[in-house]
Amino acid sequence: MAKATTTIRQGLNYSPHHAAWFAATQTLFNQIAAFYFEVIQAHEGVLDLSNKEALTALETLTHATKENPTPVMPLSEVAEHVPAMFRRAAIHAALGSARSFFAHLKKWRARREKAQAKGKKFTERPAVPPRTWNKSTTLYAGQWKDRHAGSILLKVWTGTCWSWLKCRITGRGLPADIEMGSPSLVRHGNHWWLHTPIEKQFSGPPKIEKQVTTNVDTKICAVDLNLNEHLAVCTIQTVEGTCLSTRFIGGGQEIAGFRKKQFGRIARNRRKTGIIAEGEQDNVDRWRKIAHADESLSHLVSARIVQFAKEHGATILVFEHLGNLKPQKGKYSRRGNSKRAFWMKGRIFRYARYKAWNEGIITSRVSPRHTSRECARCHALVVRYEAGQSAEGYTAGDPLVLCPQCEMKGHADRNASLVIGQRLVARYQQSTQEKPPTPLAPERSAKAEGVLLSQEAESLIGPSIRSARHGENHEHGTAQETAGMDGCSVSDMPRQLRLFNE
Repeated sequence: MAKATTTIRQGLNYSPHHAAWFAATQTLFNQIAAFYFEVIQAHEGVLDLSNKEALTALETLTHATKENPTPVMPLSEVAEHVPAMFRRAAIHAALGSARSFFAHLKKWRARREKAQAKGKKFTERPAVPPRTWNKSTTLYAGQWKDRHAGSILLKVWTGTCWSWLKCRITGRGLPADIEMGSPSLVRHGNHWWLHTPIEKQFSGPPKIEKQVTTNVDTKICAVDLNLNEHLAVCTIQTVEGTCLSTRFIGGGQEIAGFRKKQFGRIARNRRKTGIIAEGEQDNVDRWRKIAHADESLSHLVSARIVQFAKEHGATILVFEHLGNLKPQKGKYSRRGNSKRAFWMKGRIFRYARYKAWNEGIITSRVSPRHTSRECARCHALVVRYEAGQSAEGYTAGDPLVLCPQCEMKGHADRNASLVIGQRLVARYQQSTQEKPPTPLAPERSAKAEGVLLSQEAESLIGPSIRSARHGENHEHGTAQETAGMDGCSVSDMPRQLRLFNE
């Protein structure tokens, strides 16, 4: 059995003066979590225990009882009469932060020792404990009750005492047949929300190797992520290599133009003063608009990809493994746009991965090396050009491809997505092929006959795509004039998050 987790976000309706109670509850929660982090720092051996054993040990060190009237580091010095479930939620929050901090510190020490052993200069700074605490309050059982579709009772700290508060709930309801976790009280701007993690159990899909090698009916959804007009190009393929459907997801020009407009306004605002305050974010509203637009579009594109795969019964979703992408040198707006476009590609992959898993679809990645330069039909090097130009050479980012060997013509991004799917199949089919028999001992000594050498892994390079062009009339716009690799024409895209099914 496999499991999938997600979070249901619901808004809380409450009186205006109750917002101060929620804020006081969060402040107290962070004070207690910071206190227990200090206790863990003073007793690092606690981290060698399991979470359950560590919880017991920390309560013994801090909580006064009849059997333990004088704890070593009493919690009463920070707060008195703290509910047990509230205290334990703060302990688990502190444990998580402490395990992360000491794990990073241990790795830093190992890297420092390694560098010193080689006589190299080591300038990397070590990990530091949290300077401030701003964790959302986790509400264990006992801190909430009487939860219904439209209301819930929450136990909050008013600043002077603990009180039960009934709040109305708005938003998406909890689905049936799920296991609900402990909700959290989360602040979004000036409003408070209730985040509830849920978990569902389902039959886990077979591993990719088994699907590819034992079932010829397995369908693969291969995705090519881009920076130009089409943010993603998806193709449904069979294990045998037949392409069943294609979808182009647009919106690249719109988001790039939106970012460039915001960058221009930020630059003009900065020129007015010529000073940026240290430790203070400038143009907060502009940066927030850019971040929210990228986040929203990433979720939208990833949902369209998973929806397309589900509609055609695909059980495998494959992307390129795009790693350290760096923007090209140029103007501030161009570099900033490229950098955030790279970040959005990573977000699309991460969001699509968990959304696909919720639908029982496995996600994988393959090497991006020369996926746009290789012909999906005969695997020869292709010519990449723009409509109206001669089919010669290779210009990265142009929309059309031509294979001189098999005379295949089509859309470059579609061809790249087909190559991505083929690489996944080739990876597992080659690994399952029967190995040649081991030669006898006398034959091994004959070096003159030659030795088979294993090929080294190809290094990753940047994606074979051009940087996003903004405000240019000759930007990618020829999809409606081209023909697909199977002879089908590629139609024009609507303006808002364009989708196309072939």
